[in-house]
Amino acid sequence: MQYQHYDLGYNDDGKIVEVVLRGTEANVCLMDASNFQNYRNGRRYSYFGGHYKQSPIRLAVPHSGHWHVTIDLGGYGGTISSNVRVL
Repeated sequence: MQYQHYDLGYNDDGKIVEVVLRGTEANVCLMDASNFQNYRNGRRYSYFGGHYKQSPIRLAVPHSGHWHVTIDLGGYGGTISSNVRVL
């Protein structure tokens, strides 16, 4: 599966991750490092986020640690560009 990936590095709990999408709707997943590895390897993973049709999307970091954001189209066609930042 093709996806966009942002490595956010270490973030404290309560930080806000803002994702801006341009193009079609997409799946936005905020994951810790171990869940990102599972995602990359096609294994079961947990995430915060979901399927979004509008942006900006704001997700709170639930606990301190190393975080990643992935953006994908869930196998559907389309194009998307994105920006991610920690507020």
